[in-house]
This record gives sequence, structure tokens and C-alpha cells, in this order.
Amino acid sequence: MKKDPALTPTPTIQVIERMFSLIDVLASREEAISLKEISEKTGLHPSTAHRILNDLATGRFVDRPEAGNYRLGMRLLELGNLVKGRLNVRDAALTPMRDLHKLIQQPVNLSMRQGDEIVYIERAYSERSGMQVVRAIGGRAPLHLTSVGKLFLAADDPLRVRSYATRTGLVGQTRNSITQLQVLERELARVKQYGIARDNEELELGVRCIAAGIYDDQGKLLAGLSISAPADRLDEGWLPKLQATAHDISRTLGHHGDHQVA
Repeated sequence: MKKDPALTPTPTIQVIERMFSLIDVLASREEAISLKEISEKTGLHPSTAHRILNDLATGRFVDRPEAGNYRLGMRLLELGNLVKGRLNVRDAALTPMRDLHKLIQQPVNLSMRQGDEIVYIERAYSERSGMQVVRAIGGRAPLHLTSVGKLFLAADDPLRVRSYATRTGLVGQTRNSITQLQVLERELARVKQYGIARDNEELELGVRCIAAGIYDDQGKLLAGLSISAPADRLDEGWLPKLQATAHDISRTLGHHGDHQVA
């Protein structure tokens, strides 16, 4: 069924419109397509199509299995899986997060990893919690300064952790921030042992967090569930409730493993 052109928004930048056209043609076929055929289907001059396709290939949005032939690249799959994962985990987590918040009356956060940072994708909180929300939905923070970020680092192998430390320089934000690799490695060993992670005023003075992991049907760490509280009010008795909630969300996503209780 063809779309009504009058109802289809048109990009205001010509090169982006052409890029969309090229991607649509590549998406119409499973096998690689020749530059000549792409040019014919899009109505673009071969040199124009070639230039845009080369730029897309640089960003891994397009692959060139052989000279003059193109297909969709793995970057699109990676981004699609990221969006799918966010939507699925948020849907599964929203009600359990709200139930946990009602029990403890402190902010409950859902975060996922993106590169060297975590991104906050959902939050359950109320003004009665007695603390301001530190990071809004969509906000980001370095992995090593956050409880959820430490869960993801603990799931990496040691070489990846060292690479992260080299890339980021383990820059701190408070006097409590972990800025030395050896200290971080000891912290991550504890995270692996107990299955929970802590942020002891490392991202923001006056705020402490505890986190537990959310896993998908393949047993892969998909997201982290954390509780934020004023430093003097964080209650270790919340841990079993936090882990049970994370486990319930994981089970909804198809995970069958056990959860640890610290």
C-alpha cells in the first residue's frame, strides 16, 4: 500500500531526504544491491548515491560486501536493539518500580548502559521523598560514579574495565569518587560477589544509591534498578525488596536465573 505523499512529512534538508531514500531501497532487499540499481530506484545520479553511501558506510549504517555493492549495516541493528530493549524493559519495570517506591518512599530509578555512561530511562518518585531528583529521565552519568554503572563494569572482563579507565581517566565529581583503577577493581569484585552495587556519594554529595541488575532471557545484564536516598537515610533493609523487584522484572523479560540476596 502506497503512502499518500500529502500525509508523509518531507525532510527539510535535501541530503537527509536522499539518505532516507537510499536506506529504504537497501531495506527492500535481503541481498546486497549494486550502485547502478540503487541509482535507478532512487533517481539519484550514481556519483551522488556513491558519495552518500560511502558516508553511511563510514558510520557503519551501510556495508560494502564487495566493490560497488551495498546493504544495510550492523549499526542499524545495534540501534534497533537498543531502542527495543529500552521499550521492553521500561514497560516491564514501570509498575514494579511504582510499587517499590510506595514501599520505601524514595526515588526508584531505571537505567541502561550507553557507551561509557548510563542513561536514566524511567523514574518513580514523589515530592515526599525528601530529596530532589538528581538526574532527570534522559540524563547521563559516568559508569564508575554510579551504582548501576558499576553493575555494567562488573559484567565486563578486566581488559574492558582497564580500557574504560584509560578512555575516561576515571574523572571524579566528589571527594568520594573512585578515581584509581585498583580501587575500582576491588569495588567491582565486591559487586560480582554480592550482586548489588553502591554509590556512596560518588556522583553527588549527600546522595547514596544501591542497585540490582535486570537480566534478559539470555542472562545478559540489560538494565539496572536503583534506589536513591539522602546519604543519612539510605536503609540497607531495602536491599531484599530492591533485588526481588529487579528479579520480578527480569522474569517478565524471560530470565529464569536466581537473584542474590545480600
